[in-house]
Parts: sequence; structure tokens; C-alpha cells
Amino acid sequence: MTTDRIHRRTGLRAMAAVSLLAGTLAVGIPSAQAETVPDGRATLEGTAPEWTGSAADAGATAGSTQVSARVYLAGRDAQGLTAYATAVSDPASPSYGKYLTPQQAEERFGASPQQIAAVTAWLRSSGLSVTGDGRHYLAVTGDAAAVQKAFATPLHDYRKDGHTFHAPAHAASAPRELADAVLTVTGLDNAPHRAEPKDTLPGPGAGFRNAGPFSTYYGSNTANTLPDAYGTKIPYAVHGYTGTQLRAAYGAGKYTGKGVTVAITDAYASPTMAADAAAYAKRNGDQPYRKGQYTEVLPASYNSVEDCDASGWYGEESLDVEAVHALAPDANIVYVAGASCNDPDLLDALNKIVDSRLADIVSNSWGDIEANQTSDTAAAYDRTFKLGAIEGIGFYFSSGDDGDEVASTGKKQVDIPASSAWVTAVGGTSLAVGKGDRYQFETGWGTQKATLSADGKSWTDFPGTYTGGAGGGTSATVKQPFYQRGVVPDSLAKANGPTRMRTIPDIAAVADPNTGFLVGQTQSWPDGTVSYDEYRIGGTSLAAPVIAGVQALAQQARHLPIGFANPGIYARYDSPLYHDVTDRPLGANRELAVARVDFANTVDATDGLRTSVRSLGKDSSLHAVRGYDDVTGVGTPAPGYVASYGSLFR
Repeated sequence: MTTDRIHRRTGLRAMAAVSLLAGTLAVGIPSAQAETVPDGRATLEGTAPEWTGSAADAGATAGSTQVSARVYLAGRDAQGLTAYATAVSDPASPSYGKYLTPQQAEERFGASPQQIAAVTAWLRSSGLSVTGDGRHYLAVTGDAAAVQKAFATPLHDYRKDGHTFHAPAHAASAPRELADAVLTVTGLDNAPHRAEPKDTLPGPGAGFRNAGPFSTYYGSNTANTLPDAYGTKIPYAVHGYTGTQLRAAYGAGKYTGKGVTVAITDAYASPTMAADAAAYAKRNGDQPYRKGQYTEVLPASYNSVEDCDASGWYGEESLDVEAVHALAPDANIVYVAGASCNDPDLLDALNKIVDSRLADIVSNSWGDIEANQTSDTAAAYDRTFKLGAIEGIGFYFSSGDDGDEVASTGKKQVDIPASSAWVTAVGGTSLAVGKGDRYQFETGWGTQKATLSADGKSWTDFPGTYTGGAGGGTSATVKQPFYQRGVVPDSLAKANGPTRMRTIPDIAAVADPNTGFLVGQTQSWPDGTVSYDEYRIGGTSLAAPVIAGVQALAQQARHLPIGFANPGIYARYDSPLYHDVTDRPLGANRELAVARVDFANTVDATDGLRTSVRSLGKDSSLHAVRGYDDVTGVGTPAPGYVASYGSLFR
């Protein structure tokens, strides 16, 4: 089966602030289709990939070429779904909080049996085989000739970057009488191809350890033997914050997430996740897991194991699970695994949560660049997010780990699905928690790195090169949602032109791997052994589960599901309920940095140590400033934020 793209993880070990890219192909955002479709048909917008415009057309695809695709269903009353999802999520609406059960949502907005039958008949009459008839889509297979008959577009072969792929020559269409039943079709192009299913996942990935020296809290251990930075001695990076420190920093108070369920989606499933989570809680003072508090929902089989670097996702899963439990120790956690890191499989995981209402809050630490988004796939994701909203389910996505993405892609852009108007995009900070677990300050997460000179007397090329930072900026495809009006300044909302567009992130939490979270994971070591160990980790894939944990506390305070949280998050803007994060929290002329010592081989001192200075608050072209900004959104939760959900504030 074909897919739109392979997703990347957004977690960063403290070893380096680099993007963990799982093999993406640049697929552009389709513009409005200008082609004329045959009479009696309706265009399926976004189904002609823009990347074909810069590729060499090698002519018509052989008619016998096999294609697998998904025809996503619009369901009953697609416009009504959007309207209800808006009303039920808006604190100013009389319908706020009046959620539907999954059965009610299906009866009101799901595809009707008549729609499914009509779409199925059309596809089969065109020569396609319907291989799956789920609630959200019909899976189809057939040859290129049948595809052309069904969707009224020929497939052509295109040569790009040394590879040949097939794709629609122009926008696909459906019979006009089915326009209200068919949302879109995905998979008509095969860039890239997905591997065959495999049942066996690889064992634990290669091990990693931090070297030290460390600070136990921010500033506790000064690097007195190292050169000054910005005219002063600097502290060593923390060993890794624990739940106790993060709960104090973000005002957890007495709340524990009791009665709330948080779902976590990632690709694949670490075979040692439950044992690792239990060991981590025991070693770091977190509450032990109750029987049944942690559960897993796994697919029947996995695929693209090598293409997606399956074992590389295990640390991400450890981070997500352990961070949520550390922040919300009484919340139930359900881990829902995707069969791969490809869109169809991750969508399936999200739909499992919605279809059975498996959780109240969904933390997602994965994404891709907006240039790789196609509007057909975006429509499929948004329908899932809207169905979640009407059931009282909120989706939280990491905003990315490469700042404005210029350094990694050559183009200023945001990450997806974080840029969807129907999710909460979580940005990142560098966090200073001091002695006694006291919150000191935060900066926007953005790091520059300089290494220690050979003679140990200076930092080379200080302040050094950009190594990563919280993703953010202005979407090129999603218009500004209602909840951002009057909050996001036009300098950001109109960054791409005269139309106000969606800007991310919405809210933020700790993400900098230099002020990151201690995580525990079973890993493979160079001597052939496999064992549990702990290391510091960061990235906005730390920020997302931290905010998910905070929202679990807030939902406990509210005694009702929060659902899609953005209207409520923005309603609290410009209040003491947030830390208003800036890049210079200690003064305009006060620069901040920490010292880092790492193992050259990532596991021990056999091959020596590498010492560096990491400057904080330097996120590419993005800046954390007073008020809303494109690094931290409205800010980070402050004491009072959680409790405010139990007040008339709503």
C-alpha cells in the first residue's frame, strides 16, 4: 500500500539537538486545482501532488500497475460536524462541554449505510476491489486503468531525485452525486512505498548515557574549571528533571489526574515499556502503577520496520509514558501503537481512540514539515480531530525541534499535524528549577553550541552553531482559527501575506535537552548486554506529554472533560495563570548558558569526553517575547492554571 510520507519523531536525547528524521520525501502543498473535471463530477481537492511539477514526466503509468488507496468518507453533515466541534469547545458557547458519545457521534456524523453502499458500488463498477470497509474509509486496490476510470485522472510516472514514482496527472474526482459522501482519496501516488507487514519488532536500540558532571537542580553545580561564557561562570546542565520538580514548576498542587485517561500514540511498541515505566517510577520517587493503570492497544501486525527505524521509537515511547505518569500519577495511560510511522497507520491509531473513546487527552510526539503535507491527508486528520472534539477528546502535538526549519529544510515553515486548527500545538522552553523545587525562570528553547578548545582555555567559535529549538511560526495553508483572533499579533498571523493564518504553538513546556527530563529505558550495549538505564532527554516531544499531564490535572479540577482545549487556553491569555516566557528572563543584557560534558562514543569514557557550552534562548529566527510568541505561544502553566478549570472561568 502507498502512503503520503514517513513521520519523524521529535524527541531529542541530550547527546545532540538534531532532528531524528525517519526518511521523508518532499511532497509539496497542492494549490487550488485549475483542471476542468468531466461533466457530472466533483473535484477531490488536494489530490494532485505539487511535487510532480518539479519532476520529469515519464509518460503514462502502465495500465497493469497495481495501486492501493484509501477513499475517506465525509459522513453525514460534514459542515455540521465542524460547527458542533466549534460550539462544544468554545467556553463562550451555550453548547460548551455538551459532548456526544461515540455512538451518538457516529449516528449524527458518521457515514450512513446508504453512503457506504453507494461509494462501494461506484468503486467496484470502476474495476477496483474494496478490501476494507472501516468507519472512516474504504480501502481499495486495483490497476492503474481502474484508477483512471474511478477517479477520472490518468496516472503518470515521474522521475525525481533519482527515483521514479507514479502519481495522478491532475486532480482526482468523484461522481457529483457522491460529492457529499466522499471526503478525499489518498495513496494514488506511491512516494514513498510502504513495506510488507511484519509481526516481529527489533529488540532494544543502541544504548546512550550522559557523562556529567551534572547539576541536581538548575545552578547547583558551577563549572568553575571551565572558561567563562558571557563574562561569568556557568552551571553544568541538570542530570534530568524528575516529576517532583516538574509538578512544582507547573503548579500541580494537590491534583494527580485521578479519573482521567491519557492516550499516547507513537509508531510501534517497545516490548519492555511496561517494565521500564515501573522501574522508572520506583527509582525516581513516582507513585507505583496500579494494576491496569497502564494498558496497550496494539495492531495485528507491523510494517515499514526498517524504513521507520522501529527501535528508534522506543525511547520516544518511554519519554511519553514516563512523563505523563510523573506529572499525573493517578491518571490512566493507554498506549495506542501505530503499525508504522506512515500516515495511514497513525491515523488508524488515532481513530481507534475516537471510535471507542479510549481517552480524554491524546499526546502525540511526532510530526513532519508542512511542505510534506497534502491537503487530502490533512482533511482526513482534521475529520478525526473534529470527531474527537465532539466527544470531549483533546489532541496535543509537538511543535517540532528545528525552530523555523530553515536550517534543516532550507525553507521557513511549521510542522504538521501541529498546524491543524483542531489540535493543541505544544512549543518548548528551557526551564530552570532551583533549590527546593522552586521555579526560577524559562526561556524559549533554542540552542547554540560551542566546543572547548584543545588547550581548555576558551570556547571555539563562541557562541557556536544552532543545534535545535522549539518549532513555531505561521502556517502557509491553515487560516487563523477563531480562538487566535485578538491574541496573535498580525506581525505573525500575516507573516506569509495579507490573510491571517494559523500560528503555532499554542502553549509550551520544558523541551530543551540541556534542561530536560530524566527517562528510563532498556537498551542494548556495546558488550552485547541488554539492560535498563536512565538518561536526560528533551525536545518538544517532552513538552507534549508534560502538557498532556498538566491538562489531566486540570480536567480533574474541572470534573468534566476539557475536550479540544485551545478556546479555553486562549481565554486565559494575558493572565497570571501563565508564565510569560521570554528569551531574556533575567534582563535584556543577561545571556544564559550551561556547560555540557558528553561521552564521545555515547556510552562511556573509553573514547574520551566532549565538553561544550550551550547558549539558551536562541531559536533560529523565532523569538520568545512578551505576550504571545511563536516559540512558546501564550506561555507555560503557572500556579493557579490547573485550579482555574475548577472555577467559573470554565
